[in-house]
Amino acid sequence: MNSRQRRGIVLLLLSVLCALGAFAGVFSVVHDAESKVGPEATAYRLRADIPAYQHLEDARGSFERISMPRRWLPETAVTDLAALKGKIAVTPLRKGSLLQEDMIVSRPEVGPGQQEIAIMIDAATGVAGKINAGSKVNIYATFDGKDQGTKPVSKVIVSNARVIAVGRLKALDRDGGGTAAATTRRAGEAVPITFALDTKDAQRVAYAESFASHVRLALVAPGGDGEISSGDRTYTLDGDK
Repeated sequence: MNSRQRRGIVLLLLSVLCALGAFAGVFSVVHDAESKVGPEATAYRLRADIPAYQHLEDARGSFERISMPRRWLPETAVTDLAALKGKIAVTPLRKGSLLQEDMIVSRPEVGPGQQEIAIMIDAATGVAGKINAGSKVNIYATFDGKDQGTKPVSKVIVSNARVIAVGRLKALDRDGGGTAAATTRRAGEAVPITFALDTKDAQRVAYAESFASHVRLALVAPGGDGEISSGDRTYTLDGDK
């Protein structure tokens, strides 16, 4: 074997060693990437903002399904939209956020002997964006004096009523039927509010919603849910004299 052949064999061996080294480098990079990424899992990301206390079952179209490495997925991430059944958003949810279990809570339910009743409350004077599911409110109704000599009166018809749902703002029909007072109240915008009440309080609310000229809510501060005395439940202007 002459010197030229020996040089050729050496170069060939060097080429093989370089190829093996490059292959080992690529394999190492791929293995490292796979070890960092690992298997993927399903998660859900918000397509749009969702306000606090909205029923999430009604907002399924606001979520998009995505895949991401399981090792990077938070333990609290929602991986199945079935988990949204009976749940509401505990805080405003922002577009692009990953949906997680600590963002949602179970919707407040009615207790034994209670029933759900929903009425429309004027958006400007009755809600003001501060009343949400779980809030406690006093419900006031104002009745016009219809007969001669009868004066308008304001009454607390239910105290410490528990709100279990707040609906979306709606424009009301100005041509709705019913009493003149109820028709006046139908003009403008209102929000459906659902309460958990016993039978007697539900009847009071239904009566006020049908016949009162105005129905308003007053938010009760946490810890301030004491009963209103009988002398303070009814008010007329003469009472200030």
